[in-house]
Amino acid sequence: MEFIADILLVAGALGAGFYCFVLARRLTRFNDLEKGVGGAVAVLSAQVDDLSKALTQAQSASGSSTEALADLTHRAEAVAQRLELMMASMHDLSEEPRSAPESTAPAAGPSEKPETPATEQAERSTEPMFMRHSAERKGAA
Repeated sequence: MEFIADILLVAGALGAGFYCFVLARRLTRFNDLEKGVGGAVAVLSAQVDDLSKALTQAQSASGSSTEALADLTHRAEAVAQRLELMMASMHDLSEEPRSAPESTAPAAGPSEKPETPATEQAERSTEPMFMRHSAERKGAA
């Protein structure tokens, strides 16, 4: 009986050793850096490094673009304020039309009244050229 137990014990040990050998070969192929999961992990790691570098470059580029855009916005606001002041100062000018030189004025008969650009400009200057939305709403109400 001991002999049968020893044979079964040796057979079990040989089976376990063979099973460990098969598992070791599978694990070696699994971790192979060219074909297995180890290669995929290595490729993904390299891609993560590349993407992190690209992200850092994109963040620095967007930061400088943001600064440039903020500078341009401030300049545009300053120009808009100057334009508003210029438009407001246009209303302060006298509304008397300038007389056109006689050499360029068309000859008109005594019954005809010549329409000159200065007269048209004087008629148009009575209307406001620039009005804020809030002023339009108050005037319409």
